[in-house]
Amino acid sequence: MTNLPPPAEELRFLDAELRQLDARRAVLLRRREWLIHTLRATAAPTGWGPAGPGAVPPPRPEATGPGVQNVLLVLGGVLLTIAAIAFTLVSWGHMGITGRGLVLGALTLGALGAPLVLLRRGLRSTAEAVAGLGLALTSLDAYALYEVAFSGTDGLAYTAVASAVLAAAWAAYGVLTGALVPPAAGRPVAAEDGSATKGVRLTLRLPLPLAVGTAHLPLLLWAVAVGAGAHTLTAVLLVTASGGTALALRTGLVPVRLVAVVGALSTGAVGVLAAGGLCWTAADPGEAAQAAALLVFAAVVALLAGGFAPKADVGLGAALAAGLCVVAGVGGVLRVSVPGEWTVPGCLACALALLAVVRTPLPRPLRQGLVWASVTVQGYAVLWALPLCAGTLLGPVAGAERPWSGVPGDARDAVFTHMPWPPYATTVPLVLAALAVVLVVAERRAIQRPATAVGALVLGWAAVFVLPVVLALPYEAGLVAQGAVVLAALGYAEWARRPAAEASPLPLTALLLALVTSVHLAFLSLASEPATLGVLVALAALFGAAGFRPALGPLAAPAALGYAAALACAVGTSAGWQPHHTALLVVAVPAVAALVAARLGGGSRTTVPVEGAGAAAGVLALSLAVTDLPALALVLALCGVVAAGTALRSDRRPVGHAAAAMFLLATWVRLVAWDVTTPEAYTLPVTVPALVVGLLRRRREPAVSSWTAYGAGLAVTLLPSLLATWGDPHWTRPLLLGAASLAVTVAGARHRLQAPLLLGGGALALVALHELVPYVAQAVDALPRWVPPALAGVVLLVLGATYEQRLRDARRVREALGRLH
Repeated sequence: MTNLPPPAEELRFLDAELRQLDARRAVLLRRREWLIHTLRATAAPTGWGPAGPGAVPPPRPEATGPGVQNVLLVLGGVLLTIAAIAFTLVSWGHMGITGRGLVLGALTLGALGAPLVLLRRGLRSTAEAVAGLGLALTSLDAYALYEVAFSGTDGLAYTAVASAVLAAAWAAYGVLTGALVPPAAGRPVAAEDGSATKGVRLTLRLPLPLAVGTAHLPLLLWAVAVGAGAHTLTAVLLVTASGGTALALRTGLVPVRLVAVVGALSTGAVGVLAAGGLCWTAADPGEAAQAAALLVFAAVVALLAGGFAPKADVGLGAALAAGLCVVAGVGGVLRVSVPGEWTVPGCLACALALLAVVRTPLPRPLRQGLVWASVTVQGYAVLWALPLCAGTLLGPVAGAERPWSGVPGDARDAVFTHMPWPPYATTVPLVLAALAVVLVVAERRAIQRPATAVGALVLGWAAVFVLPVVLALPYEAGLVAQGAVVLAALGYAEWARRPAAEASPLPLTALLLALVTSVHLAFLSLASEPATLGVLVALAALFGAAGFRPALGPLAAPAALGYAAALACAVGTSAGWQPHHTALLVVAVPAVAALVAARLGGGSRTTVPVEGAGAAAGVLALSLAVTDLPALALVLALCGVVAAGTALRSDRRPVGHAAAAMFLLATWVRLVAWDVTTPEAYTLPVTVPALVVGLLRRRREPAVSSWTAYGAGLAVTLLPSLLATWGDPHWTRPLLLGAASLAVTVAGARHRLQAPLLLGGGALALVALHELVPYVAQAVDALPRWVPPALAGVVLLVLGATYEQRLRDARRVREALGRLH
């Protein structure tokens, strides 16, 4: 059974459906017209029609329809606004008071009322443009009202009141517009692009953001108008920023939130910077406390904003800013309340107090932000202490150019003689020690990372390192204190090598700190001769003892050798020796290094560093002896002996080449010192050992070529001697060189060796040519001028005629030479 509604109810239902169909048909017709217009605008003519062979794809539109529409609307609104401004400024005086009010009022009401009608029809973009014109007209109304009725009042105060009224009016207009325009419920509304909207409330997006932006001005303008002081202006900025922050957290409209956030950040940043400047430039504690209260207020606002912020990153940044504001406020008060050297320690204490938030129930982003604020202040404290640490470390180096100039009054005078004393540096050790303790606690409880432990060790070392300078200890006491630091660092490096911490970087860090401190101590001791000798002896012994520990040897043993070389130089200088005499004492260091390396063997990690230190000491000895040739020859020979002894080890055979080179250089230097100019005196010491080595090698390896075995040794003597022969007018050298070349040639032919045969034969031929040259020259001078060219022509003709025979002869010679070794 079918239940039909009553006729009247069914009639109403049918009428509603017909109206719905009519509205839908109207929307579809509008959409169809818009699509046809778009297709016609984008279509391009072709030669063969849309599908013909010459069809060209239509060009892409450079702008969309809605984009063009928005540009036109904005341009129209701007032009109308300019026209209204021109009317107000230029044509205003030609009309009476009644006409002025009627014209502006009518324009304003019309511009503000038209968007309601346009929104009901779905023309949102047009409504926005007209609403912008209306809002601009309200500003002109405020200006016109000032010119007519309030021209005698203060312009800045009137601007403050007008901005507040306009902000309230624009906000009310935006809210009322959204409330008066009903949503398109049950019926579609055609939008300007041809699309249909249904069940959506169309509102204006411009008035509310504009009202929020203008609302940031009244309080500040009013404070400036009444002549408020710097503290009041700063408070106004912070209050305005807090209002914008609250609005940004409460509103759900994206444009309004964006404007509120930008306004709050800008006014808040200016307010915080102004409060910080007032706090750190205050002349008495009262002014500093007022500015600090403003910073605390800003910190509270930032914490509240971070607590309600929807994103964790925003909360972290807000808490970071809040923590820095609190520390800045405390530091500003301390600056005028306590001596200057306690300002940074006070700020550091406040920053360390912020770490207590780790145990509080605050949200995690806020706790992280406050911790980062504390870390930032701690980093600033480290930078504040850096000048004193750098000056303490580098100060003695500046005085190294005048060693043994006299014992200074105290450790501070010894370090900062050529450098200025940093201001407020007396509390640096306390700050560094506090930071080291914080890192130790963090490493034990929260941040178990190697970098944290290394940072704690470095900061603790820095605190102890600068303590003698800060306390201005006597010079000798300062040396003892730095020596104790070296000893403690070496002991900690050995203790940190316990099995539970094998992979820890602490031992290496401690060892490097010990080396740095020892270098500082060595330079610091240069002020006094006894101090220099005593410190170098102590350092050499201390690092020498530490070098026997496997963990410390790779760095401690070379350091001991370095200090031993420095001690040798200091002893020579103290005894009044010349540098080349001191070099003989320094040579003992490479000898000791060679003995230690032989004792350690090739499997120890200390062997190579020890050998490198010994080589460096040898270079130092050579540089000291370079001014005296006999001493340089002796030092070279001694270094060659050390190298030869090292080459006796099976894993150091290649060092023998260096030993041979040093022996040869020692010989040459000695010959130069004796003013020997005969080249054979320099070349024969090379040739004889080289030939002996080549002979021994060919007996062990018969397949070795004669060029490899004897070529270099023979060439070293034959070539320089040949060059000397051609410039020698006497007969002794050519005779001896010819005899030697003949012997070498005969030996090469006897044993069928290619290198002696060719080198000896070539040298013999050149010597013979040298002897025949004078006679040939005399014969040539006796012949007519045409004879040499004629003889050359004959020779060329004979060679040309017998070319094939000469090629066969050359081939046979080549084959014969190839059969030689």
